[in-house]
Amino acid sequence: MAQINLHHLRLFRAVATDGTLTGAARGLNLSQSALSTQIRTLEATLGHDLFERRGRGLVLTEAGRIALDHAEAIFRTSEDLTAILSESGRTRRRLRVGALGTLSRNFQMQFLRPLVGRADVEVVLRSASQAELMRSLEALELDVVLTNLAPLREPGDFWLVHRIDEQPVSLIGTPARVGSGRTLAALLSQEPLVLPSPGTSLRSAFDGLVAQLGAVPQIAAEADDMAMLRLLAREDVGLAVIPPIVVRDELASGLLVEALRLPGISEAFLAVTRKRRFPNRLLAELLSLTDPAGDPEP
Repeated sequence: MAQINLHHLRLFRAVATDGTLTGAARGLNLSQSALSTQIRTLEATLGHDLFERRGRGLVLTEAGRIALDHAEAIFRTSEDLTAILSESGRTRRRLRVGALGTLSRNFQMQFLRPLVGRADVEVVLRSASQAELMRSLEALELDVVLTNLAPLREPGDFWLVHRIDEQPVSLIGTPARVGSGRTLAALLSQEPLVLPSPGTSLRSAFDGLVAQLGAVPQIAAEADDMAMLRLLAREDVGLAVIPPIVVRDELASGLLVEALRLPGISEAFLAVTRKRRFPNRLLAELLSLTDPAGDPEP
């Protein structure tokens, strides 16, 4: 099988980005004919057309889109390697963090606080779905993914899952709604509740507790976003089933109060990384500050 010429791949990426041979050739300081010849050579190597002409421009074929995805991954890996091995020459080091879109912002800040504000560190934050974040981690676009959902593990997977914190879960609401002196079963039966969405591990654990107590809850609202659960509690929609860390500021100010801890229920916070020969030293620094129970799972 013919080997791909990385120079040709870089030229292909330039054309795909620009959308025209003329513009890409101008940016690369090449003649249009020379650039066209090298793109055709790459297409011959891969055995597929990478572009089709549409009007005055070029659009990627299906094979071209696949080739561009791989080209981007190859060059990101190259840039990542260069940055890591020449780290001593950089004035600021970068940590790229992905966080599940529904994850508590307070937890994220608690984890990142040792680095935030340091003159020699740039923290890049990205919020997305679990699937998107894991793809970015695999492509070396991220150094770590913060989540409360453990990724599926298959033989040969290169994920490392670090349990960095575990928080209790409580019934939390406004002082007037919480009152005093009521048992957990009474609160669950008498007050409207703001619950995590069905299908989440937290909701499953809560449903098991309710069944055990024989309570019949009044569900006022459901949300899979911790920030939305927090807002619903602040608006006095009902008692929220939520880790206290999510509403830490409201608890400190007295806007919300913790009614009761929910026995046997906790929320695990995870940092997912991938096995790398040159791991980000900033990440290693953060993980060393977590509880020993946060050691990576095998």
